[in-house]
Amino acid sequence: MTGSCGRQEEWKMEKDTCWKEYFSDNRRYADLINGLGCGGKRFVTECDLQELDTQIVVRRRSGRGRKRRRKGRRIRTRDMVRKAAFGVNFAVIGIESQENIDYSMPLRSMVYDAGGYERQADEIRRKIRDQKKIRDYTEALSPGEYLYDFGKDSRLHPVVTFLLYSGVKEWDGPKSLHGMIDFTDLPPEMRELVSDYHVNLIEIRKFQNTDVFKTDVKQVFDFIRCAEDKEALAKLVGGDPYFREMEEDAYDVVTQYANAKELVGKKNYYRRKGKMDMCTAIREMVQDGINQGLEQGIDMKTRRIVENMISRGMSDEDIIAIAECSEELIREVRDE
Repeated sequence: MTGSCGRQEEWKMEKDTCWKEYFSDNRRYADLINGLGCGGKRFVTECDLQELDTQIVVRRRSGRGRKRRRKGRRIRTRDMVRKAAFGVNFAVIGIESQENIDYSMPLRSMVYDAGGYERQADEIRRKIRDQKKIRDYTEALSPGEYLYDFGKDSRLHPVVTFLLYSGVKEWDGPKSLHGMIDFTDLPPEMRELVSDYHVNLIEIRKFQNTDVFKTDVKQVFDFIRCAEDKEALAKLVGGDPYFREMEEDAYDVVTQYANAKELVGKKNYYRRKGKMDMCTAIREMVQDGINQGLEQGIDMKTRRIVENMISRGMSDEDIIAIAECSEELIREVRDE
């Protein structure tokens, strides 16, 4: 059991690493923001993105104002996060990749976003504390501003998290914080007072409108959507010229979801002038599947023949000569 869990964790880390390397290209990151957050309109370019620290510090405090004491801290690490400029404003955009369903995802997403807001608030508080050294500035502060180091006109910038779910199983977890809360016996009026928090869930295997993307994010999403249907996958790859000269980091992502480990191991075989020939890879994978199916069919037919001959009391020598099988197969069938 431990070994199996260890392998699953290793595969998860491999897939997370592939996604991070893939979206390290800010052209794709910007394309994802525009496609999912801006209706496909080109608001953000790669030049508008700035990488941010993926660690979120969750603090617990006590006391008030300047007497506030740090009680403890916990570090949470996000998958990917960028600061995206929108004119004179900016937003913090995070991407979380999931292959397995996290039934606490609304809470986890809320903590990530709250951590992003808290980081901005800390920066505002630092600036106000520095400015307090100027007497005229201090005198202009209201008691609340002075006490909590946060100005009446201080503003936070939006924080958004996109959850990219690539699992085969349909997402059946909660999509908002209310889906995690037990409201049993609470009156509707009380429920309305409980703030909700929604998850920006994108189920890649159900995502159809990939035309909103202008980079190979479109092809990667399409590939993952078709990964369980080898015929649909072969049709997709054969009908799009991009797959004949695919970027290597995109190849690394999609092969993780094609249920074909051999494509990962044979990567050098499909490399053509620095690009990956996915058309040839998928064609050979489909053909291997057909051949394997034929071999399994032949093997089952032989086993049935051997079983019938054993039931008729024929000797092992006659069975081997007629069915052209091994003694080991006869022993297996007889034991069954």
